[in-house]
Amino acid sequence: MSLNPSFVVRFEPMGRELHLPAGTTVMRAARQAGVHINASCGGAGTCGKCRVRVLHGEVDRGVSERLSAEDIAQGIRQACSAEITADVTLQILDAGDLQRGQLGIDVPVRHRAALYVFDVAELHEAGIFTPPVEKFFLEMPRPDLNDHQADAGRVIRSMKEQYNEHRIQVNFPVLQGLRRTVREDDFRVTVTLERPVNPHSRSRMIQVQAGNWARRNFGLAIDIGTTTVYGQLIDILSGEVLAENGVYNKQISYCEDVISRMIHAEQPDGLEHMHDLVLESINGVVNAILDQARVARDEISSVTLAGNTAMTHLFLQLEPHNIRRAPYVPVSTFYPPIRATDLGLVLADHAIALCYPAVSSYVGGDIVAGVMGSGMYRTEKMTLYVDIGTNAEIVIGNREWLACAACSAGPAFEGGGIQHGMRAADGAIEDFSIDPLTLEPMALTVNNKPARGICGSGLLIMIAELFEAGIVDHRGRFDRSLDSTRLRQGRSGFEYVIVRRDDSDMDQDIVLTEVDIDNFIRAKGAIHAGVRTLLAEVGLDVGDLEQIILAGGFGSYVDLDSAMIVGLLPEMDPGQVVYVGNGSLMGCRMSALSNHIRRDVVNTIRRMTSFELSEVSAYHEHYVASLFLPHTDLDIFPLASRRRLQGETG
Repeated sequence: MSLNPSFVVRFEPMGRELHLPAGTTVMRAARQAGVHINASCGGAGTCGKCRVRVLHGEVDRGVSERLSAEDIAQGIRQACSAEITADVTLQILDAGDLQRGQLGIDVPVRHRAALYVFDVAELHEAGIFTPPVEKFFLEMPRPDLNDHQADAGRVIRSMKEQYNEHRIQVNFPVLQGLRRTVREDDFRVTVTLERPVNPHSRSRMIQVQAGNWARRNFGLAIDIGTTTVYGQLIDILSGEVLAENGVYNKQISYCEDVISRMIHAEQPDGLEHMHDLVLESINGVVNAILDQARVARDEISSVTLAGNTAMTHLFLQLEPHNIRRAPYVPVSTFYPPIRATDLGLVLADHAIALCYPAVSSYVGGDIVAGVMGSGMYRTEKMTLYVDIGTNAEIVIGNREWLACAACSAGPAFEGGGIQHGMRAADGAIEDFSIDPLTLEPMALTVNNKPARGICGSGLLIMIAELFEAGIVDHRGRFDRSLDSTRLRQGRSGFEYVIVRRDDSDMDQDIVLTEVDIDNFIRAKGAIHAGVRTLLAEVGLDVGDLEQIILAGGFGSYVDLDSAMIVGLLPEMDPGQVVYVGNGSLMGCRMSALSNHIRRDVVNTIRRMTSFELSEVSAYHEHYVASLFLPHTDLDIFPLASRRRLQGETG
């Protein structure tokens, strides 16, 4: 028997059919099938509008006080709570002669980017599984009258004889405890070597332990994000992630954005304060994952970290003053290996901290790590890499060359600047469709909790659906001629009521306003303009792209059709779009396992040309042209234009 059985689900009268895993709710099945079911409460079961009839087969649950005994006897269920447990045929009630329950014959199911999963086997196959910190077990001969070599020399000699490791220098703290250590287990010791980036330099002996600890070698990968700090504990021998954890960056409690943090760092004791806050966050993550995996602190040999240029400066206590001022000069873009304890990390003295280098003030180590982790730096495909957030970073190129830039998109993709915006937490509307005849919505929330607001991915889909149906025009304005109680004049202009107060977890209606749409258009316009400008600067056009790589938390939820309909992403076959998740963290993990990649980073940085978009005159022109849905030049979005026309006429 399959551990994850799937069943055939058929929707009538439109005849849509698909296979779905057991436990999928009927409402989410309908969304995947491109079928509309009226449901304005977000899937919490409070509005009672998402009624379907079971024609053949059966579903689990779906019965509530919203349904009468007669309804239940007739096979009627609530789509938001009914779950697929067998092959089933369902009728969408009140679909009518026009089959208005169907979103449209040509509307595809949701397309999300294929998830790229990092496989350690790739490093082995490429011959580059060479951790920057390795452990070696030695069984050394005891000293005698014929062999009275010094303890340090004996260790170095044994490394050469047993492992052909002979270019070694010994850290002074190792010498201070060496006499006792080598004799504690009768000259049986484990030596830890830190590999240099330059293969012609000497390895450093950073620790000697009594006994055999060669199988206990662990590393940490840390993403120092503006909003969150996330970490993974890695078994350096196998490459396996043993534990992971994330927390909000404590700097948020004082300064929401990067610019305000840099301004704060210029105040007396401000830099130390910012450092202490992010350090507290990192140490909290480290403590959590070590406890989770039951790994001792002194078993951590290396910590690989990545963050944007400003966050890295604040963590390393480098003055970030000129990062935000023209001509935008950081203190450094390369950082040497540092003892973790010197940075305040609560680890053993021998642990080494390795920070990813940056390209410029606004293209930092987190993006470099993503380029490395995704394999973009070694692909032959002409690739667009986009990390979508408040600040969007863009990289274009392949193994031959790379060009990069950053642009300020604003907080719309994270729910900021939106009247009922919120992060993707319980109750956030994450998916949406609309009946173009009745204008009634189907809103789905995170974990089917009562609706509390709109997250970034839900906002994207919502605007795309409204635009495609002709309810919102190219400027982001609602069609005032439509007759619906869902459309009305609100306090800040015209708005669409997504969830009414009685069906929500709020004390007011949840609405989408024209101001919200305008803020979204500005955010997507900044990103699209950045892509178009960067392409033009390197002599390319959208048609030259062969692959798109999406990174960042928002990227995992992006509906690709919606992103292309509104002009956020260039039009491309969804099969050519890949999602890498937290690219920064992936790159840190890879570097913790491959010294070869650490060397590649240096060469990659040298191939990355950074463009300051504010200094490129064409950027403003592209930005203004992008302040429409999807764009003023519809020739570059032919599929979106065609689909919208079908939505208006069909």
